Amino acid sequence: MALQVPPPPSISPRQLTLLRVVASMAWSDGNLAQEEVDLMLKRFSSLFAHNSEQQADLQKELRDYLMQNIPLEESVPHLQSQAEREFVLRLGYEVISSSARTPEEDLINSEEADAYNRLVALLNLSPERVAALESEAQTADNTDSLIENMTQQLQQFFGQS
Repeated sequence: MALQVPPPPSISPRQLTLLRVVASMAWSDGNLAQEEVDLMLKRFSSLFAHNSEQQADLQKELRDYLMQNIPLEESVPHLQSQAEREFVLRLGYEVISSSARTPEEDLINSEEADAYNRLVALLNLSPERVAALESEAQTADNTDSLIENMTQQLQQFFGQS
């Protein structure tokens, strides 16, 4: 049976690049955990859709795109702004920290750590900024204010505000 390619998404190519970079991080250990999928669908649908009905529809649509494992090296060069690079680093870190394959395993396993280090190198952010984004991602359970701030910044880039 031939691989079926999903229909073009209702999001822009620029938005799809963000999704692909973060999805690559989730796939880095060869396993796409349900917690990772749920987190990405929640974050991206709130970024790309304007109301709860649109968000629910978009989550169904984007699920197919999360199943594609596209190398970081192919997607990262398409990021166009500092805000986009910071967004994918922050959310990528949050995604790989969201689950472990087994109870005995660290939340970020060695494959994920390697992919994260490749992402950091590709993004070319200062070590201080990387550390700040990691710290903010670690406190994401308590507050979504950073994501909301980044969402507002990215919506300005996409002309949605």
